[in-house]
Amino acid sequence: MEHKGTVQLETGRLILRRFTEDDAQAMFDNWASDPDVTKHLTWQPHKDPQITRELLKLWAANYADPSCYQWAIVLKEINEPIGSISVVSMNEKHNIVSIGYCIGKKWWHQGITSEAFEAVIRFMFDEVGVNRLEARHNVENPNSGKVMHKCGLQYEGTLRQAASDNTGIVDLCVWSILRSEYEAMG
Repeated sequence: MEHKGTVQLETGRLILRRFTEDDAQAMFDNWASDPDVTKHLTWQPHKDPQITRELLKLWAANYADPSCYQWAIVLKEINEPIGSISVVSMNEKHNIVSIGYCIGKKWWHQGITSEAFEAVIRFMFDEVGVNRLEARHNVENPNSGKVMHKCGLQYEGTLRQAASDNTGIVDLCVWSILRSEYEAMG
């Protein structure tokens, strides 16, 4: 892989960019404090914007690493972050990245997550040179799987009791797309 770091990406409705500390209040208000958004995630809802600010300081420091990919999903029409999308794990030996995302409840079911994910998929294959891109979701969160399917990933199977999130120990649905499949999509 040829790491580029978290470079700005743009789609019709979105700008994907690095987070800054100034995003703390919007992140807190738009998704980080919402238990419905964090239900199937591995971190608890933030109880205070200061928690969000501290996390963003950490993320800002990580941007110095060119293998760090952590984007704010900014809706152009309101010019503030409404979610995040990132590489949550990486296997350098086999050129594999795993993507995770979340978005504020107010923007669910509008195709925004799919739009952001498609931009990240293009970037990871065309610019970074991954061979396999994957994503996983709790079996109880089928809408996340719908995003993965819409973006061209194929369902591979379910890993039983393979992880935990805020609901407890969960079964994980695994999806992926290979470079050859991405290229065949044209």
